Amino acid sequence: MMRSLWSASSGMLAQQTNLDTIANNLSNVNTAGYKKDTVEFKTLLYQTLQSPSTNNVGQNKPVPAQVGLGTRTASITTVFTQGNLQETTNNSFMAIEGTGGTGFFKVRDSDGNICYTRDGSFNMQPVENGTMLCNSAGYPVLDQNNNPIILPQGYTVEDFKVDTEGNVFYVDANNDRHPLVATANGQNYNQQIGLVQFNNPSGLNSIGGNLYQPTVASGEPLEESANPGLKRSRIHQGYLEMSNVQVADEMVNMIVAQRAYEMNSKAIQASDEMLQQANNLRG
Repeated sequence: MMRSLWSASSGMLAQQTNLDTIANNLSNVNTAGYKKDTVEFKTLLYQTLQSPSTNNVGQNKPVPAQVGLGTRTASITTVFTQGNLQETTNNSFMAIEGTGGTGFFKVRDSDGNICYTRDGSFNMQPVENGTMLCNSAGYPVLDQNNNPIILPQGYTVEDFKVDTEGNVFYVDANNDRHPLVATANGQNYNQQIGLVQFNNPSGLNSIGGNLYQPTVASGEPLEESANPGLKRSRIHQGYLEMSNVQVADEMVNMIVAQRAYEMNSKAIQASDEMLQQANNLRG
């Protein structure tokens, strides 16, 4: 009888995690670049009540008798499908399209680490020699060689242009385009918005603020500009990629999780009543 209590308890704990994940998805339904999470479960150990044996006439039984000991959360997987693109009036906003939703921008955090994001709600921040493209936390957005993207002095965000391949330009008073130039390894090069892909983006470690860091499971970042075998992403300036959370689906998942939680609580209640009846037996 105690086995049923613990099995149902494990089910309630698993569904609580499921509901927590659904609530987090719904709370981020309007978060730019957010990717929804899904909970996956697995069974716990099985207890063998009877091994394969013979019946009363000596015939072999085809299967043993085993009973499970409950469930637990196996993983919480992030789903990196493409979110809807929304047009904005902000010239520094950008959205990534293509490659199944697995391309990422690069930013450098306050500790000097490179992080990755799908959130393209960028802004221009004044620096010593111009204005720098950065995310909402003030972290610089990086180009293909991990250098910050800085618009020269005298130019505004309206003069800032990015084509679909990620090439960065600024427009002068004559409406002529000039590529932004940076230096790496002693050589000048035309800057592009740095875009990377991962072999397994679901293995990325979320650190909050719409930022991810690579892990052994995700693999190392693959720079699109340096890997011609990769299918290139496209950048849309003036657009934002919204979250891929579907409210209707999450509401259905919430109902299913709630009903599963109730059924497990009913199993605990039934086990308690059966134990109570067994305790009330009189010889």
